[in-house]
Amino acid sequence: MVILVVHRKKDKDSILVDLLSYRTKLPVREVEDKEIISPNTIYLAPPDYHLLIERADLFSLDSSEKVHYSRPSIDVTFESVAEAFGDRVIGILLSGANADGAVGMAKIRKAGGYTIVQDPATADVGYMPQQALALTPVDSVLPAAEIPGLLQKLLRIQ
Repeated sequence: MVILVVHRKKDKDSILVDLLSYRTKLPVREVEDKEIISPNTIYLAPPDYHLLIERADLFSLDSSEKVHYSRPSIDVTFESVAEAFGDRVIGILLSGANADGAVGMAKIRKAGGYTIVQDPATADVGYMPQQALALTPVDSVLPAAEIPGLLQKLLRIQ
């Protein structure tokens, strides 16, 4: 399973699922509250909701306060995923304009998960990856274009 958390505006006509579906053979879906997690699926956090793992097999959506001015918050999801899956997590943090994701990345690392941060020098906006690197050591710092190759090695995908 892959979980994507993207800071985006609330828009019922979002084409993000369609755009992602065009680029992969895996099913892509926006998460619904209390949805059972399926393997080999790409899940997208819906706009204006925090995405959490309620148990190791169930999603939960939450509309509580924004974190780092964001809902969905990458920190909220990363922390929840670290708690549910521990050392079976690979956390990736890419370009962004606030510190969201840094605390969650540290939680993934502390839980034994593998952490990857985009090289801030290659990011459109380097602030988010810089904040993660300032807070915690990570396993890999790479340009975004090199991350898929690392994932293939880590997951042993041919």
